[in-house]
Amino acid sequence: MDLDNLKLFRDIASTRSVSRGAAANDVSQSAASQYLQEIERSLGITLLDRSTRPLTVTAAGRLYLDFCRDVLRRREDFDALLGGLKNDTGGVVRVASIYSVGLSEMSDLEREFERRCPDARLEVSYLRPEKVYESLLDDSADLGLVSYPESTREIKAIAWRQEEMVVAASPYHPVAGLDSVSVVDLAGVEFVGFDEELPIQKAIRRFFEESDARLNVVFHFDNLQMIKEAVVHRRGISIMPVRVMQAELAEGRLVAIPLASGPLFRPLGIVHRRKKRFSAVAEAFLELLQQNPAPVMVGIE
Repeated sequence: MDLDNLKLFRDIASTRSVSRGAAANDVSQSAASQYLQEIERSLGITLLDRSTRPLTVTAAGRLYLDFCRDVLRRREDFDALLGGLKNDTGGVVRVASIYSVGLSEMSDLEREFERRCPDARLEVSYLRPEKVYESLLDDSADLGLVSYPESTREIKAIAWRQEEMVVAASPYHPVAGLDSVSVVDLAGVEFVGFDEELPIQKAIRRFFEESDARLNVVFHFDNLQMIKEAVVHRRGISIMPVRVMQAELAEGRLVAIPLASGPLFRPLGIVHRRKKRFSAVAEAFLELLQQNPAPVMVGIE
């Protein structure tokens, strides 16, 4: 049995796209399509409905997908156990992270990881939160970094950091000169938020509701960079972790104002599949993450 082909089907079925699955496995789309035709012919049943966009995995396809995942997980477990017996410090650690963990901070972690495990390689993918969880369940990632981490039957969440949230505003906004600002003071003020389905926006909305204040969202985006740019251009104020504002604070493009009504924190966590058997290098990177303290923030008293 060709494990590469099992992985190819897993990735096609998980992404519901022949082209994306093929790209993830460094094969051409035509080669991937040919493989699908061959496996369906050999099994005598349709695994994927190609008439829909995105593809639909049939009932038989879901059975075969579970089979592929099980075989690939068993192979990963075998490799991890064998690597432990050989005291192997080489290999790849696959990390799926939300965008706001930060490229610069991840670079620091990569340098320290390279120092500790010079024969290992770190592969980092930046994804939306729900895609981080999907990548863990699909076994396309070993570890995930998310905000507002959630444990489930299949996912274990480990507390990692607490990031203080502050009001972000343009230096020219009326609130910019205040030493602190209450949620009540922000009621009705034009606000640039996150997409409503994201955990951080739900937390901000609850924070306002607890003070009986109205949150007036005029723009919303799915990532912090777009929100920061909107605030810089005076489309409204926002609330975000002070850590992600450091460059803009240093350049004078944004100001950070503490919340007078009490601190609001964004929790960051490490997540992984509960039954995941880690390789020695994955264990080493998990240990590095847990030892790595939250960076010191500057630009706000």
